[in-house]
Amino acid sequence: MARTEEYLRKPDWLKIKLNTNESYKGLKKMMREKNLHTVCEEAKCPNIHECWGERKTATFMILGDVCTRGCRFCAVKTGLPNELDWGEPERVAESVEQMGLRHVVITAVARDDLKDGGSAVFAETVRAIRRRNPMCTIEVLPSDMMGRPENLETLMEARPNILNHNIETVRRLTPKVRARATYERTLTFLEQSKELHPDIPTKSSLMVGLGETKDEIIETMDDLRAHNVNIMTIGQYLQPTKKHLKVQRYYSPEEFAELKEIAMEKGFSHCEAGPLVRSSYHADEQVNEAQVHEEAKKYRHA
Repeated sequence: MARTEEYLRKPDWLKIKLNTNESYKGLKKMMREKNLHTVCEEAKCPNIHECWGERKTATFMILGDVCTRGCRFCAVKTGLPNELDWGEPERVAESVEQMGLRHVVITAVARDDLKDGGSAVFAETVRAIRRRNPMCTIEVLPSDMMGRPENLETLMEARPNILNHNIETVRRLTPKVRARATYERTLTFLEQSKELHPDIPTKSSLMVGLGETKDEIIETMDDLRAHNVNIMTIGQYLQPTKKHLKVQRYYSPEEFAELKEIAMEKGFSHCEAGPLVRSSYHADEQVNEAQVHEEAKKYRHA
């Protein structure tokens, strides 16, 4: 019994369709030529072939590929990061232009070695993309930057279209799953971003399958809504290596459909929920729906 619990077999709905077509190969080649990193590769995202091969989208990971935190769910390398690369924002902007992206997600490793948490490079990347791609919408997915309000202010001054910061797991499991981050700090970070710019939608993501209960998932939804979060994504946790936390349970597509329905009833403007859903999955659709929702609110109060 113990062995069965330790190694749960992946259900059929988690089978991934590989697509290494010319679009996928071209994007991979361009990333290497420009010395850029993507969370798609570094975090072993299960949707990389769909996004790169079919949708021709990618999530850029700036500030290097070495994280100062060692979260027990994440496959990104942990250690001492390299020096800042101030040429990176312009290279990302050039890549966005070459790819013809209409929406781009910018994330980063946690840089607790920097006083500003990397917020200045984040903000410059947003500005560089806007200079070259004025019609492209931009979503940012930063760490909590140690919860320093001045770092969040630096980032938000660049006015991204969506501020995304992940809650990752339920309150009870946070100390076990996340390194240095706290449940309350994440909620505060999201709330402060909304206070700085009420018109910019906020977003957060939850992994399931780590031992949480349904009541705890619903509690997390309520906490996010209480802190004015607009968009939520819910996906299945997948163990990236044997060194990481084990999967406690696989949720069925029907269970994800139910969680999405509950989230929408809670008042989220959009919820993406499914076994392979990740924080930036179909992000282009989410920003469009969020903008429609915000515009509708303006008309209702006009």
